[in-house]
Amino acid sequence: QGILREGLEDVKQFFKANGSCRLPLSPSLLVKGIVAQDCSYFNSNAVPLKLSFQNVDPLGENIRVIFKCGDDLRQDMLTLQMIRIMNKIWVQEGLDMRMVIFRCFSTGRGRGMVEMIPNAETLRKIQVEHGVTGSFKDRPLADWLQKHNPEEDEYEKAVENFIYSCAGCCVATYVLGICDRHNDNIMLKTTGHMFHIDFGRFLGHAQMFGNIKRDRAPFVFTSDMAYVINGGDKPSSRFHDFVDLCCQAYNLIRKHTHLFLNLLGLMLSCGIPELSDLEDLKYVYDALRPQDSDADATTYFTRLIESSLGSVATKLNFFIHNLAQMKFTGSNARPTLSFAPRTHTIKTSGRIRDVFLCRHERVFNPSKGYTYVVKVQRESPGEVAFVQRTFEEFQELHNKLRLLFPSSLLPSFPSRFVIGRSRGEAVAERRKEELNGYIWHLIHAAPEVAECDLIYTFFHPLPRDEKAAGTNPAPKAADATWARPLGKVGGEVKLSISYKNNKLFIMVMHIRGLPPLQDGNDPDPYVKTYLLPDPQKTTKRKTKVARKTCNPTYNEMLVYDGIPRGDLQQRELRLSVLSEEGFWENILLGEVGIRLRDLDLAQEKMGWFALGSRGHGTL
Repeated sequence: QGILREGLEDVKQFFKANGSCRLPLSPSLLVKGIVAQDCSYFNSNAVPLKLSFQNVDPLGENIRVIFKCGDDLRQDMLTLQMIRIMNKIWVQEGLDMRMVIFRCFSTGRGRGMVEMIPNAETLRKIQVEHGVTGSFKDRPLADWLQKHNPEEDEYEKAVENFIYSCAGCCVATYVLGICDRHNDNIMLKTTGHMFHIDFGRFLGHAQMFGNIKRDRAPFVFTSDMAYVINGGDKPSSRFHDFVDLCCQAYNLIRKHTHLFLNLLGLMLSCGIPELSDLEDLKYVYDALRPQDSDADATTYFTRLIESSLGSVATKLNFFIHNLAQMKFTGSNARPTLSFAPRTHTIKTSGRIRDVFLCRHERVFNPSKGYTYVVKVQRESPGEVAFVQRTFEEFQELHNKLRLLFPSSLLPSFPSRFVIGRSRGEAVAERRKEELNGYIWHLIHAAPEVAECDLIYTFFHPLPRDEKAAGTNPAPKAADATWARPLGKVGGEVKLSISYKNNKLFIMVMHIRGLPPLQDGNDPDPYVKTYLLPDPQKTTKRKTKVARKTCNPTYNEMLVYDGIPRGDLQQRELRLSVLSEEGFWENILLGEVGIRLRDLDLAQEKMGWFALGSRGHGTL
């Protein structure tokens, strides 16, 4: 901090002598001074500086940049240029992946400037709002986006931006082999756009812990990201859209494999340590798999998504990074509530006279459970507000208060653990009484507790409270309007059917809207096909089994070889969806029969087919 202050004085003297200058990031950025109180530094290895310059344009905002010393920013420039080219390819093909690509400029050996993106936060800061183990929880990203996009249409737009940009990041970081991915170099804008920063390691040159690669997953795609996409903890049809976007974007880049190999090959002699020989180029070649068909590449990338989503190593890496960063956290950092977009005080909100927990209500979004309605009375005559809070939000308030005050000043908090069903009506009723006593004691505690900003922020109405004022919140559908509506009862299957060189190709892509089992649990679905007539049952083909979902993704190719074109007119594809039941007989969830003579297989046919009782399929 002291060295930073000394350096800022030198910069101030420079501006006194020279009046203004242009920033190297872009000749259009003209600045006339530095805003010292807005400058600080980051806690990564190179300790980059966060600098804020005064804009010469009186109507323009301050220009914020990062200055790094100790990293070869030519590598960052090259990586961003490759991502920029990928984005141009996608846009030219009519696919806008909503990518955030910032400026980066190397100003000398091992130093340079990077543009700062406004209204963005690192995943680490978002996750630690839910505690140091926030990286293991599913809801932090969704809650943070909800906090900054309280209106339903705003939130849906943010989720849409997230789906597209997350898909683009997955493809770009995989193809370029970008490593050292932790939650401090992945960022999220309040508008839902996700992007990566700090490209100090690429082309598969991962950091090692002994003989173990730090980056174990193909790319960063974690359950909290899937939670945002699905709108909950169960797969939805929006996840199908995400997988399709990833595979489409991947296949578009694969068509330009030689462009990327040639561009990177031109840079072999420039002295970037991680791009120095043909093995580095081979990494990109292997990642793009130019020898594969689009269908094979789609299957391959779908498996990569599943592998990344199932990787515990990524979350563990995030958690270790959270612990490593704890020692850097300033002692003046005040705890805040993760679900409240801004802090409120006794001065801004008015003194609270009384609080009373009126009732509990069943809610279905973003997940099933109960919310508690609290009546808040302030000293201003007639000022009464109703706020809705979940048990988890009460618990977060208590945990944050414990960081500020000794336990002797705080009332005891109701136990989280209950015997039996934790979301039952009886449990909610019991918790209502216990929480009522808890908040009464909070408001009547010592003044330093009762009047603290955390409590006044907690009881200040959120946009969701104002929206629900005077009404019972209606259960919202789990899927957003952005996703395609479900078809007939029994669900639908998305297929791609093509015929070439006496081979019939059936790509089983997704299924949506399967009915749950009779016991209420989600099925373990798989797809089985026959090419009828087939008296010997030799044409049976099966996909893998998806676990506990009504909306599975497969992207598996089932191939029938040696089928003459003339035979197609007499054949029918019989497709069944079954739930694997272990020792018991598998349960039929739905089936469809597709007469191949009804399809013009001169070109690929892709679409959703309704599943139901025995009958012919409609596309």
